[in-house]
Amino acid sequence: MTSTSLFRSIIADLGEYALASLIVIAFAALGAAGSETAALTLDDCLRLAADNHPALTAAAAGVTAANESVGEAKAPYWPRVDLSTGYHRWQQRAFLPAGLTIPGRSLPEIIGPLNDWTGGLSSQVTLFDFGERRAGLDAASARWKGTQADAEATRNDIRLLVRSAFYELAAAQDLSGVAERNLKRMEGHLALAQARHDAGAVPQADVLRVRAEVASARLQVIDTRSRVRMAAGQLNTSMGRPAELPLAIAPPAPDLSTAIVTDIDSAVRQAVASRPELKAEQLRVAAARAGVEGARAARAPKLRADGSFGVNDTAFLPETNVWQVGLSVDLPVFDAGSRTHALARSKAELTREQASFETRVLQVRQEVWAAVTELERSRDSIAANETNVQASEESLRVVRERYQSGAAVITDLLDTQTALASAEASLAQARWTYLAACAAYERAVGRS
Repeated sequence: MTSTSLFRSIIADLGEYALASLIVIAFAALGAAGSETAALTLDDCLRLAADNHPALTAAAAGVTAANESVGEAKAPYWPRVDLSTGYHRWQQRAFLPAGLTIPGRSLPEIIGPLNDWTGGLSSQVTLFDFGERRAGLDAASARWKGTQADAEATRNDIRLLVRSAFYELAAAQDLSGVAERNLKRMEGHLALAQARHDAGAVPQADVLRVRAEVASARLQVIDTRSRVRMAAGQLNTSMGRPAELPLAIAPPAPDLSTAIVTDIDSAVRQAVASRPELKAEQLRVAAARAGVEGARAARAPKLRADGSFGVNDTAFLPETNVWQVGLSVDLPVFDAGSRTHALARSKAELTREQASFETRVLQVRQEVWAAVTELERSRDSIAANETNVQASEESLRVVRERYQSGAAVITDLLDTQTALASAEASLAQARWTYLAACAAYERAVGRS
């Protein structure tokens, strides 16, 4: 049977519906495979990180939990209402006063067994507590806003991580291209040396020397390709994806035309005013201060109103009404120093949070200083590397012509080629390092 007749037989057996299903599945698989290897821009990577990174999920859950704590802190402002019902069967010895008599009957020694059916509502509300509830609500609100600031800081950290990894992968790809160009030049030098050796102009040592350099250039290509794979894994990880997933990026040409003005004083002021980490620290100080107020209020009296209404009887579906309403004052007298220790602890926590805020301010100032320094260094290195590449290219052209005419030795040619490869690699790294430094500077000063 030919392949055509076999195919027609399979179609007839499967039927039109099954064939359509296979076509849909095949196209879906092709689409999935194509999307898996589609080149990603930086914006694509940032969106994937925002959707997939577990650190952002954890930060969002922390904000939700802190918001629920605010709801818990508001609850004591409302009356507490409880519904209860129950049944007990009981018997108890009667302890009656001496001299008590019942005419015509002896005194009972046992009461029961009896049924006790109960049901009812009870409620209690705090009328005044010297600010303890307000302090608890203020502390919960500050912690909630602090977790929001922490979540914003986490988002900014993830964005910087993705941008840095993206630029690192772009730099690795450029370095791989430099290594491949260097290998092609070395192979061209090998052909030149072999031709001059065949003509009897140079010794066999020139050919062997160039062959060794070609082998070294091939090793450099292998190393740079490995660096590309490692950088791709790092970018995947920064986006919250497994490192081994296939990944391709579409890096734009480095835009170095717009220079960032780096005034250290204004950068520090902007960072102190904008960094979400500092906002979170300030809010933690506010929460600790509210904790001190709450600890003080816990030592004061509390005025409460309470009431209850229900039924109580020895029969099922009891009909006897029982109720009570009233006011109560709770005044702590002795608690073995618990409230005193709680107040001292809350004061120490406030001091700790204030010191932590001051420490974070110093860290932010240092981060801004380091970011400005790195930005200026990487920006200045680009022009120097461009000049170096141009000079090395011209030097290689001249030395190659001189070697071809017999006016230079192979060592001159190889040294010049090595210098050009180093200059090209340094320029490729400098361009992407500058963009990474720009991202780090924006993060340091609090720009999202």
